[in-house]
Amino acid sequence: MKKSNQDNTIQVLGKLHQFAVTYWFQGKTTSAEKLESKVLNMQQKILGTEHPETIWSMANLALQYKNIGKYTEAVQLEITVLNMRKRIYGSEHPDTLWAMGSLAISYKNLGKHMDAEQLEIKVLNMRKKIIGNDHPDVLWGMSNLAVSYKNQGGYSDAEKLEVEVLDIRNKFLGSEHPDTLWCMANLATSYKKLGKHTDAEQLEIEVLDMQKRIFGNDHPDTLRHGEFSNIIQKSGWRLKF
Repeated sequence: MKKSNQDNTIQVLGKLHQFAVTYWFQGKTTSAEKLESKVLNMQQKILGTEHPETIWSMANLALQYKNIGKYTEAVQLEITVLNMRKRIYGSEHPDTLWAMGSLAISYKNLGKHMDAEQLEIKVLNMRKKIIGNDHPDVLWGMSNLAVSYKNQGGYSDAEKLEVEVLDIRNKFLGSEHPDTLWCMANLATSYKKLGKHTDAEQLEIEVLDMQKRIFGNDHPDTLRHGEFSNIIQKSGWRLKF
C-alpha cells in the first residue's frame, strides 16, 4: 500500500476508534466493543499485526473487554500486546511499561494479585530508573502497588508506600491538591486496617475539612469522605486534641 493511502487508512480507522470511545461514554459498551473489534480486524489486514496502530487497537479492544467484564479475553490480548512491544521496542519503552501496567490491572480483576504485584514491581523499578522517583508516573505506580499489597493483606507494606507517595505529593503539589487528598484518604484506609484508628480519623477529618473548603459541602468527594468520617465516629474511635 502506498504511504499516502496508508496514512488515509490510519486516519479513517482513528475516527472509528473515536466513535467507539463516544459509544463507551454513552454507556453503549457492547457497541464500543464491536467497533473496536472491527477496527482491529481491518488494521491487521491492511497494516499488519505488528504495526504500532494495530498494537494500540489491540490494547483498546482489551480495554473494552474490561469495561464489559471480559477479563480473561482482556488478559489474552494484553499478553500479546506486551510480548510484541517487548520484542519491537524493548522492555524499558514507555509503551511497554504501559502494557505491563494495564495487564497488572487485568490480573487484579481476575483475583491474580500476586501476578499483578510482580508486574507492578517491575514497572515501578524500571520507571524509577528511567524517569526518577518523583515523576507522576512513578507515584501512580507506587499507589497501584500499594493496592496490590492491600489486596493480599500486606497493609504494612502498603502503608510505607502510601506515606512516601503522600510526602512527595505534599512537597510538589501542596496539601490541598486533589491527588494529595486522594493519597491521604488511601493512607487512612491502611491505618484503619492496621488498627491505627486515631491516625485514620485524623487524616479523614483533614481530608474532609479541606474538601469542604475547596469544593464545597455538596461536592461528591466531600459527601463521600463525610460519610466515611461519620462511620469512624459511630464506631467509637475518638481523637484526643
